Amino acid sequence: MPKFFRTLIAGLITLTLIGAVSASFALTGKKAKSVPTLKVTVEDESGFSKLQVSSNTNLSYSFKKSGNSLTISFKAPSGLKLDKKPFSSQLVKSVELAKSPNGYSLIIKTGAEDFTFSHSARKNPFELIVNLKLKGEKSSPPESSFSTAEKPAGQPAQTQAAAATEASAKGIGSKNQVKTIVIDPGHGGIETGAKGSFGTLEKDITLSISKKLKDDIERGLKYRVVMTREDDVVVPLDKRAAIANNNKADLFISIHANGSRRLRASGSETYFLSLNATDEEARRLAYFENNSGELKNEVSTNDFDDLKLILWDMAQAAYLKQSSQLAEIVQNELNELLNTKNRGVKQAPFKVLTGVACPAILVEVAFITNPEEEKMLQSDEFQTKVAEAIYQGLNKFLQLYEKQ
Repeated sequence: MPKFFRTLIAGLITLTLIGAVSASFALTGKKAKSVPTLKVTVEDESGFSKLQVSSNTNLSYSFKKSGNSLTISFKAPSGLKLDKKPFSSQLVKSVELAKSPNGYSLIIKTGAEDFTFSHSARKNPFELIVNLKLKGEKSSPPESSFSTAEKPAGQPAQTQAAAATEASAKGIGSKNQVKTIVIDPGHGGIETGAKGSFGTLEKDITLSISKKLKDDIERGLKYRVVMTREDDVVVPLDKRAAIANNNKADLFISIHANGSRRLRASGSETYFLSLNATDEEARRLAYFENNSGELKNEVSTNDFDDLKLILWDMAQAAYLKQSSQLAEIVQNELNELLNTKNRGVKQAPFKVLTGVACPAILVEVAFITNPEEEKMLQSDEFQTKVAEAIYQGLNKFLQLYEKQ
């Protein structure tokens, strides 16, 4: 064989080998980089055990308590590795990572079935903190607190407005413990609320999310939770307020799904009460929600009881700061967990908020009239994330008042 051809063949073989080795290194590096690491530490604090989970990748997660175990499920299509520091805890006995059908599960086994947990999270970098304690065990820091007014439902608007104003003058320093959270699933019965292109009804979505939120609060915070409705029934707006006041509610959260004639309207937003709407869109939304029980669209804005609204606006003014803070914190959590468009915190004259003498917000989760968001709202996974976001907001709000 001529020397030229021998040299050419040798060169081609060398280039092929170099390419194969380079590809091998590239694939190896890619695989190593794509598997997130879950770092876990466990420490016993005063009255509770703290489990800290961190990762260099943001992760979606959900909780499930069963017997003496708490399972945190993570979605991790590319895999997940566990980096666990050795620990010794009175309550937490073991922490293991297992493959599950939808990802990976961090299984936390405790020494007793009678335990509760609460949690908080952040992103960039991802960090999840879970506090576990036995029921009845006193822990530090104490449960959240801030001042509230006595609010018998039967009192006239003038009397309750005065009582709320008096409570505001006393300030937050009275440190009354928060005991009752009222969840208000929007609409119900023949009051279907907004309707999606695929036939999804707002009343069904709000009830489902509210039940999930109730479970989260009772499991994690152990406060008393009251729902204005637990079935597909009509509950008048003034009765919803009466339910809150009869139960001496300390916080009130009304849950809704948004609607618009513009099919592309999207995102989440959170409201607190004001006679003056933030913008025209907010005014229209409040008008729709206030009159959704009417069988005809012939209700005039003059039909509002202006005096009552003004008096109740004065009552809510006593809680304006708390309502504003709660709305902002919940809205931030919705943005973090749902990745929906941030429509911000707004004010509008929602009747369901006017009769409630405590910090109160109304959450518009997403647009049921947007086909894409309607499909999201139908999803059990998305509903669970919504409940989780609102729960996280409540938890952070309550922690805020622990420090005051």
